[in-house]
Amino acid sequence: MIIIKGVPFKKIQGITLFPFIIVQPKKPSMVLLNHERIHIRQQLELLIIPFYIWYLVEWLYHYAQCRSGWAAYRQISFEREAYENEEDFSYLRNRKLWTFWKYR
Repeated sequence: MIIIKGVPFKKIQGITLFPFIIVQPKKPSMVLLNHERIHIRQQLELLIIPFYIWYLVEWLYHYAQCRSGWAAYRQISFEREAYENEEDFSYLRNRKLWTFWKYR
C-alpha cells in the first residue's frame, strides 16, 4: 500500500487504486485510511481487475434503480462493508475472506 496525497476531486476524500491510496493533501484521518485499507483487502481477494469490474457493474445496477450517483455508490457491497467497519481498527485482523459478500 502506497499513500499519495493529491486527490484531484474536491468532494472525494480518498480513493484506492491498488496498490495506491490517494487522499486529499491534508493529513488523512485514521478512519479514512482504515476505509481505504478495507478496499485494498477486497481488491486483493478478487485479484484486482475483477474487483473493478464488479464495482462498476454494481454501481450501474444501483444507478439504474435510483438514478443517483451518490446513492448508487453507497449501495455497492464493497462500500457498505468499508463504511460499516471503517471505525473498527481491528476489523482487518479479524475479517474473514470475502466478507463483502454478505453486504450484497
